[in-house]
Amino acid sequence: MNNRVVVTGIGIVSPVGLDAKSTWKSLVAGKSGIDHITAFDPDGFETTIAAEVKDYDVTTLVGRKEARRMDRFVQLAVGAALEALEESGMKIEPDNCERVSVMITSGIGGIITLSEQIGVMGERGPKRVSPFLVPMMLPDMASGQVSMLLGAKGPNYAAVSACSSSGDSIGLAYEAIRRGEVDAALAGGAEASICPIGVAGFNACHALSTQNDEPQKASRPFDATRDGFVMGEGAAVLVLESMESAERRGAAPIAELVGYGATADAHHITQPAPGGEGGARAMKIALKGAGIQPHEIDYINAHGTSTPLNDKFETLATKSVFGEEAYKIPISSTKSMTGHLLGASGALEASVCVLAIANLIVPPTINLENPDMDCDLDYTPHIPRRGRIRTAMSNSFGFGGHNSSLVFQSVE
Repeated sequence: MNNRVVVTGIGIVSPVGLDAKSTWKSLVAGKSGIDHITAFDPDGFETTIAAEVKDYDVTTLVGRKEARRMDRFVQLAVGAALEALEESGMKIEPDNCERVSVMITSGIGGIITLSEQIGVMGERGPKRVSPFLVPMMLPDMASGQVSMLLGAKGPNYAAVSACSSSGDSIGLAYEAIRRGEVDAALAGGAEASICPIGVAGFNACHALSTQNDEPQKASRPFDATRDGFVMGEGAAVLVLESMESAERRGAAPIAELVGYGATADAHHITQPAPGGEGGARAMKIALKGAGIQPHEIDYINAHGTSTPLNDKFETLATKSVFGEEAYKIPISSTKSMTGHLLGASGALEASVCVLAIANLIVPPTINLENPDMDCDLDYTPHIPRRGRIRTAMSNSFGFGGHNSSLVFQSVE
């Protein structure tokens, strides 16, 4: 089979909004969600800033008992999944539950719970470790908990590929629907790693920005003064379904997912392959699968982490795929506002692409004040741009050499 796959719902919990509507409004306005860390006392850390989700309370959605058995990343996933499902209008019932999949991933999983329970063991002994440690820390538990909450009995798993994780989860759900294995899927990712060991670990590998004095300016993709990414947390989930399923329900698709490409650099545990070769191949595969020529792309949401090598090599990769057309395509990195949601970033940025198509607006890249000579494409600095957006691409690249690319299109 070769079913068409459409997006009928979007759910987002992010550092700039607790739902999709408020997140989109903040991104278009160029609002940063980065500030000083409040989740713990960061005194003595090289990095003391992050993009935290503020004022989120999962107990408005599930009971307190259930909430206590969920790591924070799972709690964030629940909010995004329920919003996406509500917007889609899809009901999961006994007659369709086996045809609905859940593929919500995390790049890191329940690191907050794990680190807390290691502390408990050290202070109080192994017998005081929570019996819920293991089911709370596993990266698949956002998918598992959402499946149980909704009663979705189709394929349920989490593709873990670092910062490409949720891009790959969306891509795998897309392929399952195309093949006719399921009619619909809740696909995306969630991440919550802003804790002492999480920040210390990324500091140790020199990945994080240390521009602590001006938090909202610290994430500076493609800027010559960029010095690393800013950790973010949050979740984003798309409801994907076959066009036939959407039409049968009378649902109005927001956009169509038409292409997915995934590759490996086979080069280095953290650095991208020279010239962005692996990312370029992922983009080419996605374009070929979509049957789209490079000049037909109207917007690219870049991986754009604000790290020196990633931004440079992503620029080179884009040029290698699009040639001279690369200079004509509006590109932005919304990580300049949300920080880097790690395993959830691909789903958040895929959602941004869908919203860009629906609203005909390219969100800006903020903080791009001193353009890097090696990053000379149109990165939509500071101000959003209205215009024709029929087709959009979302790119995600991860530690370990993982690359994924998704192509969305307006529905015709």
